[in-house]
Amino acid sequence: MATFVDGIRRWARAGIRRSEPAIGLALGGGFARGIAHLGVLRVLEERRIPIGMIAGVSAGAIVASAYASGTSIEEIAAAARTMKFKDVARWTVSLLGLAGSERMAGFLKRLLKVYTFEQMRIPLAVVATDLKTGLPAVFRDRGDVLLPIRASCSYPGLYQPVRYQGQNLVDGAMSIEVPSPLVRQMGATHIVSVCLPVNGAGFDPRNLLQVVNRCFQIMQRRSEREWRRASNLVIEPNVDGLTWDSFDSAERLIECGEKAALAALPRILSWLGQPAGREAA
Repeated sequence: MATFVDGIRRWARAGIRRSEPAIGLALGGGFARGIAHLGVLRVLEERRIPIGMIAGVSAGAIVASAYASGTSIEEIAAAARTMKFKDVARWTVSLLGLAGSERMAGFLKRLLKVYTFEQMRIPLAVVATDLKTGLPAVFRDRGDVLLPIRASCSYPGLYQPVRYQGQNLVDGAMSIEVPSPLVRQMGATHIVSVCLPVNGAGFDPRNLLQVVNRCFQIMQRRSEREWRRASNLVIEPNVDGLTWDSFDSAERLIECGEKAALAALPRILSWLGQPAGREAA
């Protein structure tokens, strides 16, 4: 499998044959719930769906970057199973946030195989949000990938903003929940967006961060029209009841992603002119 996947990634980097659909992935945020992205990727990889480009925000930026760098799904899953908040944050005293994200750089160095956009095996984009303008800050094509990922994951109130060239950067989901319009700009003809739905009406926040997270979820739900309009297919793993810090539920989250991707698979296979049966694998 590794040899096949490496071949697909080299093919994607060299340029997709325009006679075939250029399938791009847009991965949304969700902190620990972003582990569900791995289940989606596993199904696509098992069915040999060629991914031509990939973009992510927040947790989706971590998964997208690791996968584009050449880290296997099983390696990413292994890191997710043992991940703790202290691996990516350090509590601190600051007026701008409760934690710093410097530790995340070390975690990313252990997770990713390469650390620049130029080295990625699949064209990659990472989205943060510029606090000054309120607009997406897009990173792609060249340069360091670690700082953009840190910025994309800098959830307001929890993490301090990341400073870069005079900008104060925070979570990419604050400007766009799922970066499907960006994937379209990267050349995708068919976009699969993966969104981790908000908790249901019965969700009862139990701490300050859950309250803040819930408020942002409600806000994002009211501004989702743009990214949905740019998507050809939206996969929404059922992660209801799993909170932002559910790292100990990694296996369940991966299963949620797999189940949602399997339900969407016939549509994707139809783009490639393949039957949906197992015999097509």
